[in-house]
Amino acid sequence: MPVFDRSALNPGVAPREVFAWAMYDFANSGYTTVVLTAVFNAYFVGAVAGNASWATLAWTLALAASSVLVMLTAPALGAWADAHGAKKRLLLMATVGCVAGTCALAFAQPGTLALAVFAVIVSNYFFSLGEGLAAAFLPELSRHEALGRVSGWGWSFGYFGGMLTLGLCLAVVLSAQASGRPATEFVPMTMWITAAVFAVAAAPVFLLLKERARTGQAAVAHGRTALQRLAHTWRESARFRDFRRLLLCGCSYQAGIAVVIALAAVYAEQAMGFTQTQTMMLVFLVNIASAAGAFLFGYAQDRIGHKRALAWTLWGWVAMVALASLGRSVEMFWLAATLAGLCMGSSQSCGRAMVGAMSPPERLGEFYGLWTFAVRLAAIVGPVTYGLVTWITLGNHRLAIGVTGIFFLAALAVLRGIDVERGVAAAR
Repeated sequence: MPVFDRSALNPGVAPREVFAWAMYDFANSGYTTVVLTAVFNAYFVGAVAGNASWATLAWTLALAASSVLVMLTAPALGAWADAHGAKKRLLLMATVGCVAGTCALAFAQPGTLALAVFAVIVSNYFFSLGEGLAAAFLPELSRHEALGRVSGWGWSFGYFGGMLTLGLCLAVVLSAQASGRPATEFVPMTMWITAAVFAVAAAPVFLLLKERARTGQAAVAHGRTALQRLAHTWRESARFRDFRRLLLCGCSYQAGIAVVIALAAVYAEQAMGFTQTQTMMLVFLVNIASAAGAFLFGYAQDRIGHKRALAWTLWGWVAMVALASLGRSVEMFWLAATLAGLCMGSSQSCGRAMVGAMSPPERLGEFYGLWTFAVRLAAIVGPVTYGLVTWITLGNHRLAIGVTGIFFLAALAVLRGIDVERGVAAAR
């Protein structure tokens, strides 16, 4: 596979393993694209919650609840996986959990709010857990100087998985709408499609990717509760001050990204008057731009450095927020969406590579667990802030997306204090 250049890989790593690892990004992108971004979120607000004034807030609170569960468990599970060489075992559990939760979403109908909320919490919990566990394989596969491009390979490949799943769902939606069938009939079908693609596309990672962690190579505090283990891991990370700052920076900008992922379709329909078909086409454009951004920027990241690369993407996010909140025309919103796609793939891939560079090799699962903690905290703060603003202002989505820009500016301020070389040296 020519794109997976062997010179970027660690000794003993076969290109097929990188392909299998990238296939996990391909698999789980369908979940974020269809469930969180393009279809189910708007269906939840409009149909399940009946477009109530509290509907957007209810959606964001459901996502927040799943994120709290991840925050309480991910670092401890990561430490356990390091000690037992069990990242693949936990990844399999997370995959099965997310697929099952997505299937449960197919039963959500008007009047089944409790079921929908429960299924969202379960599916998003296991999705988030799996995302962090898969990321922990990156430093085992890539040479240190190539972390940016290898991370970009996986992230860009993942967006094609999102487009495949969304394309299949769009075919169902168009066919159903042409026949005059309501969303309560065709949205459940899209959930079955999403679950099936996830299950099939994730299979290569369990068949081809090797588990390289040695049993017992990381210390585990046996008998501790998850909260005690989390506190212990956080105290241990004090020796890695630049990594800690990276966690704070990541939490800030990921809060803004979480708003775009969780509420893009809601904003498009509520503020711009998009139909569901238009929204899905919009997400297609975002995915194409995201794939290009992640792939090309991965190479730029290795050339210009992690810190400068991340700063560029954060300024891009600031520009996107300004366009989306101040622009009144549909053309301006499409431009903002394209810019969001370019920044989304590059900034998320960049953060994943920076974590790999600053994590001790024998504690990858644990430190990526801390990164997952930060990302999930962001997934609470960002969307809930958006939901509260729309609730307080009686549905002012433009103001809510404008407030999101504060998260990206805060991340830029924190990024200035990070010394990447010092952080890498501490990890080694």
